[in-house]
Amino acid sequence: MTIPTSSPTALMANAIRALAMDAVQQANSGHPGMPMGMAEIGVALWSRHLKHNPANPHWFDRDRFVLSNGHGSMLLYALLHLTGYDLPMSELKNFRQLHSKTPGHPEVGITPGVETTTGPLGQGVGNAVGMALAEALLAAEFNKADAKIVDHYTYVFLGDGCLMEGISHEACSLAGTLKLNKLIALYDDNGISIDGHVEHWFHDDTPKRFEAYGWNVIRGVDGHNVDAVDAAIAQAKKSDKPTLICCRTVIGKGAPTKAGGHDAHGAPLGGDEIAATRAAIGWSYEPFLIPQEVYAAWDGKEQGQRAESEWNKAFDAYRAKYAQQADEFARRMKGELPADWKQSAAKIIEDANQRAETIATRKASQNAIEGLAAALPELLGGSADLTGSNLTNWKASKAVRAAGDAENANAGHAGIQWGNHINYGVREFGMSAAINGIALHGGFRPFGGTFLTFSDYSRNALRVAALMKSRSIFVFTHDSIGLGEDGPTHQSVEHVSSLRLIPQLQTWRPADTVETAVAWTHAIEHEGPSTLIFSRQNLQFSSRNDIQIANIAKGGYVLHDWNDDIPARKIILIATGSEVQLAMQAVEALAKEGIGARVVSMPCTNVFDKQDAEYRERVLPKGVARVAIEAGVTDFWRKYVGLEGGVVGIDTFGESAPAGALFKHFGFTVENVVATAKAVLAAA
Repeated sequence: MTIPTSSPTALMANAIRALAMDAVQQANSGHPGMPMGMAEIGVALWSRHLKHNPANPHWFDRDRFVLSNGHGSMLLYALLHLTGYDLPMSELKNFRQLHSKTPGHPEVGITPGVETTTGPLGQGVGNAVGMALAEALLAAEFNKADAKIVDHYTYVFLGDGCLMEGISHEACSLAGTLKLNKLIALYDDNGISIDGHVEHWFHDDTPKRFEAYGWNVIRGVDGHNVDAVDAAIAQAKKSDKPTLICCRTVIGKGAPTKAGGHDAHGAPLGGDEIAATRAAIGWSYEPFLIPQEVYAAWDGKEQGQRAESEWNKAFDAYRAKYAQQADEFARRMKGELPADWKQSAAKIIEDANQRAETIATRKASQNAIEGLAAALPELLGGSADLTGSNLTNWKASKAVRAAGDAENANAGHAGIQWGNHINYGVREFGMSAAINGIALHGGFRPFGGTFLTFSDYSRNALRVAALMKSRSIFVFTHDSIGLGEDGPTHQSVEHVSSLRLIPQLQTWRPADTVETAVAWTHAIEHEGPSTLIFSRQNLQFSSRNDIQIANIAKGGYVLHDWNDDIPARKIILIATGSEVQLAMQAVEALAKEGIGARVVSMPCTNVFDKQDAEYRERVLPKGVARVAIEAGVTDFWRKYVGLEGGVVGIDTFGESAPAGALFKHFGFTVENVVATAKAVLAAA
């Protein structure tokens, strides 16, 4: 096999091949086949179409590039290095090593120019849909007939693995429905996965599948012909739909004995094969050596600086005509909250306290959202088909829709009608990945809701959100056995504890309206993702003083303290959500038994655990017996009550019955709390 090397584009592509096989070989780990197979596609997009500035990776109106098939990360690292980003050759030599800027899969915040963390296949596609949606909505909101300041594309590379993952169906179906025409996906159709030729387990008619979604599909593009890929991208830009460009490629292109097979997919080529590849492609340079003429051909700094400068001039002209909107746009793209945010947040909490309502926390959440929407123009809500149950909409919310012909005449965006609430359909995983993409793009504070039990479907996106510290908010309602008659398939007894275990994810389970308001305002302020867990059933309002209200934001606080006139026996009842009212009800019964009870409401264990030792000791003093109460699995609470403490919880699946009957059946009664407390004290 030989590859022509005389043309500049051939040299550019072969530089990618050389860097990919050399870095993987040095690391003795990685995936050389995809970068070698997509090298010409990379040349076509990055040298002829992608609008970006290596000197400023965060310039707003850059095109977004997502490598969904992230195992081929050396393709992206090679592109970033060659075009002039702050990613020196030493980092490519340090591929997949400790603390390098070139981890095994791209990670946002680690490598300059990486837009999102793409590890598990398919999530990059979902992120890209969110980014394209954010671009469309910002364009519809801020662009004017005489001034266009939001005008960029979202490009995504994807492979067979991404398309086999179910999330690709969820996300791409939504993108087609919303006509996100500035989303362009380039499909690396090489027919190979780690197990071999995919025809034995994946023979979908992918073009027809995407046409059924409402996409524009460009078939049969030679992925090794830069001009053909270039022409396909130019054609895609003219479409009023998202576009899938099907690029037929050979995995490991250039490797004499391993190209076209799974041996090139996920392992180093080996020294002999690399030497043979160098000869086959006419690449005579030493490992990690790129000639200056190749760097010159790839260099994107001058063009990038020119593009950003032109946009800055356009934005200055926009500001001259639309000063207020320009200031608002700049604030939102910086990720800053409004100047009066603190006052708005305090009012949301104060209003909840003054209303003193005994309502379901899902309804308390909707009340809080009403206040948030008035204070935050960037609030972008949504739900996975359960809006009327999750209560994630608000009175002035407007549904996002694909625009009709009349709307197409407007200046904003060809394919979308502005809105601030998204009907994601029954697509929990796709919704969560899209929310991450929206958050990463900037300009919005996105959230979306579903039932808590479906957090399992979206869990991997929650985990990646935590890894990225994206400012995503996930609303989960109908928690635990309080769901009632739908039964154990929908009763999420283990989910809250499992979500608390994800590093950098804050999980709130508030007990009433005030705690709900605090949870929401805290989630808005948090520099990372949050999950908010709300009840279906009404929860009792609890009165608090100003100090207690302030301490809610610390994740755990004393809601009711023991009477010091009862010094003999004391116990701490720790509870969350719907079980806080049970703990409060148990106080009087315990007093009759000569036991003084302190009730600690702990709506967010993640936040409480980060408080200083002095505060945690004041709330949970050592040497005092403890009982935790939560309608969920019990093991999590041992970190607070110890092996000697008690937990009133559920270590089985639920039953189908009204919520009240279930709480009684599973022991969430005053009598059981008292009995558990007495048993703990007796054993002390």
